[in-house]
Parts: sequence; structure tokens; C-alpha cells
Amino acid sequence: MVVFAGQGDARRSMALLWRTAAPAESRPGPKPGLSVDLIVDTAIALADAEGMTALSMRAVGERLGRSGMSLYTYVPSKGELVDLMYDRVLGELPTGYGHEAGWRAALTEWARDTWEFYLRHPWVLQVSQARPVLGPNEYLSLETLVRVLRETGLDAAAVRGVVGTLFHFLRGSARTVAEVRQAPTATGVSDEEWWLTRSATLLEIAPGLTERFPAVAWLEGATASPSPEDGLPYLEREARKSFETGLTVLLDGIEATVASQPGR
Repeated sequence: MVVFAGQGDARRSMALLWRTAAPAESRPGPKPGLSVDLIVDTAIALADAEGMTALSMRAVGERLGRSGMSLYTYVPSKGELVDLMYDRVLGELPTGYGHEAGWRAALTEWARDTWEFYLRHPWVLQVSQARPVLGPNEYLSLETLVRVLRETGLDAAAVRGVVGTLFHFLRGSARTVAEVRQAPTATGVSDEEWWLTRSATLLEIAPGLTERFPAVAWLEGATASPSPEDGLPYLEREARKSFETGLTVLLDGIEATVASQPGR
């Protein structure tokens, strides 16, 4: 499921994101029992617990003990709500990284923080990057990353390319872990049961796999045996190792690009 940001009215969305319009709770008259912040926080809790498919104005209203219609005084539609949710959770991300140990150490810390953020809020991965929300926290998160990357000395065009590459890598890697976590509940079959059944059937239906695909066999032979010492499921542990390996390769590539610049 992909959700595109910016589906609501542009002016109303921007006014809510940047808080340039007076919220309903601050208008003259009897004080309402709801607020934009409360609605957004409730929607985030719902999406964290049940996923983006469970999100609706009605479902948020039920969590608040209200009707879905009562929310429209504060948030015009689900489109604006998604924008507000997305920008709100981005506010959790750190905004300052020390450069004492160099840009690589700062970028490593930023990448790990961002990756863990995606795993706390996996529904964020369903909000497409094709159309940004253009909210204050989205700008602040980008500002934080660009400040780190400017320490490399790369020009703006190179930094733009690195920014895109980093986000593609982080989102893709985090999505794999999120799906590993979701699969048993969504399918009703544990990872262990799925692999045991499929691998046994594959060996029966397609014998001689090692001879037919020797490179894959070599790769599988180098895979460590499952070990439960860290308490993580095997597939999630492997995905985390892949993240760390991929991050190292990306950082090495950035470092090589920096070293290749004229005057270095």
C-alpha cells in the first residue's frame, strides 16, 4: 500500500503544517474537547499499532470516543491528517550531530537513528517520497542531513545525489525488517514453518540445486547458522547485518568520491 502525501487542499494543509492558521481550539466560544495535536497523536498511535490500512477518520474518532465527523472541524480530511502525522513523527529525529570525530561518524549515527525511526513507525515507509509533505519537520530532517554532508566538501550536485541514495537505502532496508515482523501475523504462518515447508518441497521438486546454481550455493554456505543469543528472529538479525554492511559500503563510496575531488 502506497500513500501519496499532499492529497488534501494545499492551502489548508500548509496552514495546519506550519500552524499559520488559528486552530479550532483557540477560536472564540466554548472550548472544544479535541485539538489538532490530540487527533494527530491518536492517529499516529493507531497507525503504529495497526498499520496504515487501519487508518480512517472514523477509526481515530472511535479511539477518542467521538464520531469521525467530529474531527473535521480540526482536520479537513484524511489527506491532511496523513500529512500532519508524517511531519509530526519526523520531529522525533535528532537534529544535531557533532563533527568532532568527522563526517563519517556523524553520518553513521544519523543513518542508524533514521533506520530505527522507520522501524518504530513502519507506516511511514508507505508514505511515498514522490511528493514530499513540505512540513517544518521534513525540512528540518533534511537540513540536519545536509549539514552533515557539507562537511565532506562535496558540491551541491553530489550532495543531492548522496541524499537520495541514502534515503533509498535506508527506507528499503528498514522495509525488509518491517515486513519480516509483519509476515507471521499477516499470513498466520511463522518464518520457521514457512521455510521448513518450502525448503523441503524445493529440494524434492528441484533436485540438484547446488550444481545448477553454484554461486548461490557458495553464498548460502557462508551464511552463519541461526543463533538465538540476541533474542532476535533469524531473518531480522540477517536483515540488520545487511543494513550494517550496506551502510559501510555506502560510506566507503562517499569517502572515495570525496578523495577523488580535485585538490584532495
